[in-house]
Amino acid sequence: MATPVHYRLGGFPPKKDDIDFNRLSALAGSANLALGRYDGSLESIPNTDILLSPMVMHEAASSSRIEGTNITMSEAFRIGVGADENIEAAKRDDFEEVWNYREALNFSTQEIREGKPISLHLLRQMHELLMRGVRGHDKSPGAFRDRQNWIGRPGFGIENAEFVPIPQEHLQSGLERWMEYLRSTEEIDPLVQMAIIHFEFEAIHPFKDGNGRLGRMLIPLFLYQRGILGSANFYMSDYLEENREEYVDKMRAISRDGQWTGWCAFFLEGIVRQASISRRKAENIRDLHRKVQDQALTATRSPSCRKRGRVHLLQPLLSRPSIHLASGNTETDGAENSECFSQREDHRHIAPRQRPATGNPCLFVFVEYRRRKRDLLNTQGHDSQLDPIERGGEGRRSR
Repeated sequence: MATPVHYRLGGFPPKKDDIDFNRLSALAGSANLALGRYDGSLESIPNTDILLSPMVMHEAASSSRIEGTNITMSEAFRIGVGADENIEAAKRDDFEEVWNYREALNFSTQEIREGKPISLHLLRQMHELLMRGVRGHDKSPGAFRDRQNWIGRPGFGIENAEFVPIPQEHLQSGLERWMEYLRSTEEIDPLVQMAIIHFEFEAIHPFKDGNGRLGRMLIPLFLYQRGILGSANFYMSDYLEENREEYVDKMRAISRDGQWTGWCAFFLEGIVRQASISRRKAENIRDLHRKVQDQALTATRSPSCRKRGRVHLLQPLLSRPSIHLASGNTETDGAENSECFSQREDHRHIAPRQRPATGNPCLFVFVEYRRRKRDLLNTQGHDSQLDPIERGGEGRRSR
């Protein structure tokens, strides 16, 4: 059994000499450019909270899978809209963890939007939401740990651990140093700072459970709080899950040997990759949405729907992604007409149903829209698809 790796006391924050910024400079430039391009694409999307909500669910599922859940995006959507007759109970439990992640991320985003920055109090609130009613609900949700923890195989003691986080007696001071560093605006590059923030949170491991998910959740929140992105819609879990062994090895190398540069390079490369992939996904969702808007407005032939506006018309579809959209009623919004939502897999595009009393179209089926959004979200892309400027840069690791 290998010797456990222990938290490196006195190693945070890293000194300037601990990181080779000459090696990271080109890669950091590519990462900042990729994020800028992604943020620019978000500006062309009306109401990102609605249109990109499936990306939040996708991130929740990916981040939770790193921690051992086993649920696909398709299964999560089906459970979310009640179409889960043939889905096993264990998948429903996994869905609750995914849903909690989504709720915690949305809550913290709104807190920052209202001027309440990331704080230890907000972390505890996020943790309470994350652990509510799921595995780990008995491990003090919303409270920092009160005893030493460790990472290792189930049933093994601390002497056989893979990693031992910051000692319990240093937990509070470690959290205070971490928070002071997060709030600093004097670092050389905010994306390198974010890589360090993410690592240190995982190394401190302040809660009894849920630390990995919270640490990944902090990435979009930091970018949003610092104004690097106009919304908290950037996610790293797909990259970290795909490179899970390297993800863990690079973090362990800091605690064992102080190898900050390799970790930062790995993290920046992930930003470049995920920003490019996310930009394509967002632009494809935007283009698909515009196409379906036009088809929907044509199919309804309803002045009231046109008057309410395109985003308003499709809002029920985006919040209930399985589905049909009720329309043609000047007094009741389709989103409130829950009895009008049903499933039909035999239509590929918008297909009006007839209201028996009047013969006017009442329900509109958007099955192809749902399938296309699912496909867009599940497509990760490859390095060959990245923009040329996003493939280059010194310090980029070869595969």
